[in-house]
Amino acid sequence: MANARDFLIGANDEHGLNPPTAGKRTPVISYIGRSFYENEFNREAKIAFILACLRCGFRVYDIHPEIQDVNISTRVVRANRAGLNLLVTFAYNAFGSGNNFNSARGVEVYYSPYNPYPTASRQLSEEVYESIIANANPNGRFVGQLSVGVLSNVNCPSTLIEAGFMTNFDEAKLMINPNYTLAVGEATCKGVCEFLQVPYVARSLNNFPTIRQGSRGNFVTILQYILNQYGYNLVADGDFGGNTYRAVLDFQRNNNLTADGIVGRNTWNKLLNIDPSATVLRRGSRNSAVLFLQKLLLSFLYPITSLDGIFGPETERAVRAFQTENNLSSDGVVGRNTWNALNSSVGRSNPN
Repeated sequence: MANARDFLIGANDEHGLNPPTAGKRTPVISYIGRSFYENEFNREAKIAFILACLRCGFRVYDIHPEIQDVNISTRVVRANRAGLNLLVTFAYNAFGSGNNFNSARGVEVYYSPYNPYPTASRQLSEEVYESIIANANPNGRFVGQLSVGVLSNVNCPSTLIEAGFMTNFDEAKLMINPNYTLAVGEATCKGVCEFLQVPYVARSLNNFPTIRQGSRGNFVTILQYILNQYGYNLVADGDFGGNTYRAVLDFQRNNNLTADGIVGRNTWNKLLNIDPSATVLRRGSRNSAVLFLQKLLLSFLYPITSLDGIFGPETERAVRAFQTENNLSSDGVVGRNTWNALNSSVGRSNPN
């Protein structure tokens, strides 16, 4: 087996938000009166992939850290200057005019025959495709060829994942589902591990060490990425300094943890939401599990206008509606039965 530390993995998400790239969105969904934008999936899946790669011991370089879109030539320059060993790009597909939902669905993974390493790019794409089909979305379509800059013009094996169709109603809902973005990111990392012959390290609490101020390395970078997803503004540099320490203290206070600045098993569990169903949520709750809940509810097309981790009246109304529609006691409290229903639900069906 190879040593993960010997490889620099590039990660890329197509398009952007703030502002969203024009046209890269689902049709308007009547339940919520809005579209889901492609980069709402791409960015979250990319971050899940980055975190998985860091956990497995790889070095990682994000060629598109910005929220807004960045042109392909700039991304290619960044990738080539970094000296990547491979590049993975996350995207979401569409079929037809983009104004209506249709039946096209499934996962496609692409490589370019014009890449300097076409055989390796194809092999990487095949490993990633097989892993996604086995671990995230069984609706596979094919591994194909595509000549775009991030596939053809980078000086390393490169693959692009189309993880579903924005114009398919069921796959459109998956774009916002945190369980799906995590599954795609983790499955992609497994495929990369297979390609490079590096052991995959499972996303288990047993594999997250205790870290504290002064710690350095991949797990500090993981911590910083996750805290940024919860609204903190940290440089993900792998150095557990004062800013990271203060963010950890604040996170611990907001999640009813001992505020000691030490990231051990209990804090990792809240950060990672490995078992959100262990947490009972109700109006007034403010923590990471609420944010996970809000993303699930939105993916099931219950109106959530602010993904803020605060269980307010809007979130309570959405919970009660979900409970009613799933034959649960409509008390607005998210306990084990509601969590189980949330994690097994496919959400509302197409009203059209």
